[in-house]
Amino acid sequence: MKDRWNQRLVWLLSAIVLGAPHPTTADTVEDFQTWGNITAVGGFGFIDPKFQSIRYWLEGQGRFGEDTSRLSQSMMRPALGYALNDRASVWLGYAWIFTDRPFARRRFDENRIWQQFLWTQSTALGSFSSRSRLEQRFAETGDDVGWRFRQFVKLSVPLAFARDFSLVGWEEVFVNISKADWGADDGLDQNRVFVGLGYNFDKHIKTEIGYMNQYIRRAEAPDRISHVLSASLLLNY
Repeated sequence: MKDRWNQRLVWLLSAIVLGAPHPTTADTVEDFQTWGNITAVGGFGFIDPKFQSIRYWLEGQGRFGEDTSRLSQSMMRPALGYALNDRASVWLGYAWIFTDRPFARRRFDENRIWQQFLWTQSTALGSFSSRSRLEQRFAETGDDVGWRFRQFVKLSVPLAFARDFSLVGWEEVFVNISKADWGADDGLDQNRVFVGLGYNFDKHIKTEIGYMNQYIRRAEAPDRISHVLSASLLLNY
């Protein structure tokens, strides 16, 4: 039975990767990058148990591009949320993003307001989660507000022979709802696909390390494909 589930898992994660769009043309630019992420999510039950349904989200990222030779993007993303039940929560947050080459011709800062609905579900294979996020983006290089929708799905499956380890696969699709004078074009913006290993230090602390493929569609420049070594530290309280 375990072998059958492992075979289904390998098939499912392979389908995520192979089914994702990976367009490659003569004008596509490729790069190797390294991304680091720390995300802490929890409730305010440590103040009073009745506040446990009120949630916090604290996230920081550093992304190194041009063959991991320079800091290309950094991000701080805090939010407050409310747990509707054990599986679903709603969120309202802010993000500050610094961007430099190769993602932009010249460095600039961006501010975002974002809202999301987060759903988690235990399945026969493992833990499944879905995240639907709407962003309003403000870049210092223009005056328009860029609206973008992001859909994220993730499957994390414990390995039968090592229960603290899990095989992780996820995909996130970004769609611009509107154009903006600072460069955002409407339609597909980018797609990210990840496959890697997770390790549970305990019930609150987990790390995920693996390969991520990022495709970025550009209206007035060559499209980009980044091959990313991704490492995340996830804290859940």
